[in-house]
Amino acid sequence: MAIRDVLKMGDPRLFETAAPVTAFDTPELHALIADMHDTMRALNGAGLAAPQIGVGLQVVIFEVNGNPRYPEVEPVPYTVLVNPQLTPLSDAIEEGWEGCLSVPGMRGLVPRYAALRYQGFDAAGQPIDRSVQGFHARVVQHEVDHLRGILYPMRIRDLRNFGYTDTLFPGQNLQDD
Repeated sequence: MAIRDVLKMGDPRLFETAAPVTAFDTPELHALIADMHDTMRALNGAGLAAPQIGVGLQVVIFEVNGNPRYPEVEPVPYTVLVNPQLTPLSDAIEEGWEGCLSVPGMRGLVPRYAALRYQGFDAAGQPIDRSVQGFHARVVQHEVDHLRGILYPMRIRDLRNFGYTDTLFPGQNLQDD
């Protein structure tokens, strides 16, 4: 379909709460998801939320499979998740480095639930219900935050753990998520 421009931190649309999708399996929803897919792939992202391309709907996509930027993480299956609901499976929190296509060139150490259950729907309106942990749980939380108008720097506990990727990780060829 099309590679869309990704909004950058500071654009007020990124801080809005996304509306639920009310009609599934429509040409408009499929076109949105195709554009999100093409955009995420073109930028080698691990995920993308509709608000990042200026569409205020509760739609996220994510996948990590053979991504050279994440060789040490377990694969995360390609998922289209509409109207997601997250439920932590414990109080355990893990901190991990995150980047974002909307915050280019930067990384931050972000606390996230270590394990959670996510529920929602695919593009056709079929239910999705998964319990995940580790990097998969981190990716889902990061993307769903976009639907709530939250960017990862807003979750960083200590701003000494936030900065430019090339300064924090000299000599490593890390890109944005």
